[in-house]
Amino acid sequence: DEQRELLSALGGVYASGAEVDWAAFFAGSGARRVDLPTYAFQHRHYWLEAQSSTGDASEFGQLAAEHPLLGAVVTLPSTDGVVLTGRLSLRSHPWLADHGVLGRVLLPGTAFVELAIKAGDQVGCDLLEELTLEAPLVVPERGGVALRVVAGAPDGSGACTVTVHSRPDDTPDGEWTRHAEGVLRPAAGRLPEMSAELTEWPPRGAQPVEVDGAYELLTGRGYGYGPVFQGLKAAWRRGDEVFAEVALPDQAKADAALFGLHPALLDAAMHADLLDEQGETLLPFVWSGVRLHAVGASALRVRIRRMNGDELSSIVVADATGAPVASVETLVSRPVSAKQLEAAGTGHHESLLTVEWVAPPPHVAVAPPSWAELAALGRPGADLAALAAGTAVPDVVFFSGLGEPGEDVPAAVRSVTGRVLAVVQEWLAGERFAASKL
Repeated sequence: DEQRELLSALGGVYASGAEVDWAAFFAGSGARRVDLPTYAFQHRHYWLEAQSSTGDASEFGQLAAEHPLLGAVVTLPSTDGVVLTGRLSLRSHPWLADHGVLGRVLLPGTAFVELAIKAGDQVGCDLLEELTLEAPLVVPERGGVALRVVAGAPDGSGACTVTVHSRPDDTPDGEWTRHAEGVLRPAAGRLPEMSAELTEWPPRGAQPVEVDGAYELLTGRGYGYGPVFQGLKAAWRRGDEVFAEVALPDQAKADAALFGLHPALLDAAMHADLLDEQGETLLPFVWSGVRLHAVGASALRVRIRRMNGDELSSIVVADATGAPVASVETLVSRPVSAKQLEAAGTGHHESLLTVEWVAPPPHVAVAPPSWAELAALGRPGADLAALAAGTAVPDVVFFSGLGEPGEDVPAAVRSVTGRVLAVVQEWLAGERFAASKL
């Protein structure tokens, strides 16, 4: 027993970080080292893993979306609009866990752009004219959220609206949250200004920017970027222009071909610009003039140009050879707080306070209130006192007939005020009047 107590005490000391001479402790006891059983440390599952695919969409009268974030496309009868459906979770899309902001896992703003562009492909619109992000989409730790991307029928000019909604799995009868709304339009051959400097690399006259420790710096500003989103490799600056080189990690490169432009890669394209900001945590707010020129890139060259102080930026993206991949005419960002993300993560809850019209039961007759002039119940100047003890007091009593003020207005005001005060005091003091209104 003493040996076991001593061993337990030494174990506690060792667990606290102290050095223990175990050879000296076990000397002469015949104790020897043995291998630990390995099964306790083998992280293998002996049950089937759930697949992220929900099966063949055609079996449900839908079309396969052929996109990692979406499962099916539903064409709307009698219109040219479409609905794209999908489901997001950390189990089916584990790479989303690498996009943390202020302690929450958010669907990146670049993913909303990807979803809108995919919807535009379905309705013949290759230009995302504008997309406003109204509310962040918090990806829950457990369970998932259903996605709905709706592209309306094009109008006379060929433009159509696009919206992105979500709803948690655990509230199938709950309301949908609208996260983004925008406008899609055919580009009609319009090409944006593409920088020839993305072919000559690094750009002439640009000064290198230190990127070692960049993600530690961004962590201090509230950005919790994991390996998939840590794509910034190099950066340069020239006046109001920022140039960057970004790439997906090896484990994500195979997925690049499945996207138009992988959201993690486009998100990393903006990280060099964030290094110059101080303090606030910024999220994309309004994207304008977004167009995809090539698909499947896993590495990018980027030019970001400030257009109006710290608010507006234009972005040009090329592949590793300088060929155009994507362009953004303007991007407006806005600061976000932990309180805002906390509210977004709680979802929608109905208020416990409601307004309801309650009608009286049909068999109950509602009689009109009885009323009378106060002067008819007694004499002026002694109205209430003149009421006989057995006289019933009506439901409503009107005190009027105070007369005209005459020429001496101040005296009349004092007189009327005195009379009204006396009547009100008597009314409040008399128990007979408790069920009536004056």
